[in-house]
Amino acid sequence: QVQLVESGGGSVQPGGSLTLSCTASGSLASMDAMGWYRQAPGKERELVATISSGGTTDYAVSVKGRFAISRDNANNRVYLQMNSLKPEDTTVYYCNYRDYRSFQDYWGQGTQVIVSS
Repeated sequence: QVQLVESGGGSVQPGGSLTLSCTASGSLASMDAMGWYRQAPGKERELVATISSGGTTDYAVSVKGRFAISRDNANNRVYLQMNSLKPEDTTVYYCNYRDYRSFQDYWGQGTQVIVSS
């Protein structure tokens, strides 16, 4: 089992910035990926950004150039720096941990991001 604890959500004006963080604990793999997804009401959960234990990153087209994902492997932590936020970025963001041994996905509890003037 893997536990994920998120922090950093909140409210910001359009054009502002927020940083999300997520710490993983438990039975962690040497080969894994951590990332962020988001889900608006009535919509499917969608990828925002992921980063593998080797440092390979992937971003949704809608956030490329505005968001940056990074990780601290020593502390099993992943960060999402969100810049130039737009109202359409408003939703709940979920931390994800994928164990490449089993391809099991684990999810955080979600953190709300609100972008509004």
